[in-house]
Amino acid sequence: MRVDVLSKEYPPEIYGGAGVHVAELVRALRRRSDLETRVHAFGAPRDEALTSSYADHAELASANGALKTLGVDLSIADGCAGTDLVHSHTWYANFAGHLASLLYGVPHVISAHSLEPMRPWKAEQLGGGYAVSSWVEKTSYLAASTVIAVSSAMRDDVLRSYPDIDPGKVQVVHNGIDTDDWAPVHDPDRVRSHGVDPDRPSVVFVGRITRQKGLPLFLRAVAQLPPDVQIVLCAGAPDTPEIEAEVVALVDGLKQTRQGVVWIREMLPRPDVVALLTNATAFVCPSIYEPLGIVNLEAMACETAVVATATGGIPEVVVHGETGLLVPIEQATDGTGTPLDPDQYVADFAAALNEVVSDPERAAALGKAGRQRAIDAFSWGAIAERTVEVYRSVSG
Repeated sequence: MRVDVLSKEYPPEIYGGAGVHVAELVRALRRRSDLETRVHAFGAPRDEALTSSYADHAELASANGALKTLGVDLSIADGCAGTDLVHSHTWYANFAGHLASLLYGVPHVISAHSLEPMRPWKAEQLGGGYAVSSWVEKTSYLAASTVIAVSSAMRDDVLRSYPDIDPGKVQVVHNGIDTDDWAPVHDPDRVRSHGVDPDRPSVVFVGRITRQKGLPLFLRAVAQLPPDVQIVLCAGAPDTPEIEAEVVALVDGLKQTRQGVVWIREMLPRPDVVALLTNATAFVCPSIYEPLGIVNLEAMACETAVVATATGGIPEVVVHGETGLLVPIEQATDGTGTPLDPDQYVADFAAALNEVVSDPERAAALGKAGRQRAIDAFSWGAIAERTVEVYRSVSG
């Protein structure tokens, strides 16, 4: 069977969890002798067999970002000729999958990593393009042969957002983690090279600067941490100038009252992230919207305790009191996920984080249990097998 995987992100151009998922899934699928797995990805040319890259069309250089995306989708759909099945990831590639399915009469499988109705703040980023991306996603989901949700919570969100979808068409296959690539590596010199003292406690955030990642809320909670705890932010790619300015103001304010606030804006190579996670007392995931959260798995695989919001698919990964602590949250039901009581959420997050950083032995035990859970429940080989089962179920 020939399977064509369609994605905006693919190595070396990865900036989010969906891109990590695609890269790891493709690697696992290509180990199988019963599949020919091709990749069609946005971006610059890649020197990889069975992988095609598609740049933006020059004619759309000044167009809205959503129109640029649709231009690339047309080229990708053309490149899928001869496939037996297309598998698209995120709305950016969903339209290419939808068109290819219509053109060639093949099944279209969609992996649901996030949903446009659950991210209304993207209207800030895309303007009228958000209406286009929402239409693309809805059209593609309703017509798809099946939808793979990366968590049970994500499945619930799909059915809530698109009630016309047959529930039997939405299946759960969790995200995964390569626990060989993500494993504890104690490298104090690498940690120091980023301005972090390996001999002091630290908490680490890794993620894009978006509303859904909750970074401003976390930065407010930091004020309640002991002064010796370092704050390490691996945070870049802001969605809008407004949220970037908000984060800058909060970080500047923290630096006036405490030492050890380190903000790394560029995307780090994996060994650097692994070293920072391994050295950390805790990893934080203050997301207000997270279908699953690969970053939590990456931290767990590095034997790092996790403090995260009890929302979306996170509780399917982080076991409260066993691999980390989950922070309760009451959220608006308007699609934004905004905390109904932000001050209470910030206080609760700070309390949970203090509980972990004040007890290094317990933090270490949570981290060890987290790695074991990542190994036992989230291997890519098992996830690839389940994904192929989905492929076969829609291929007749």
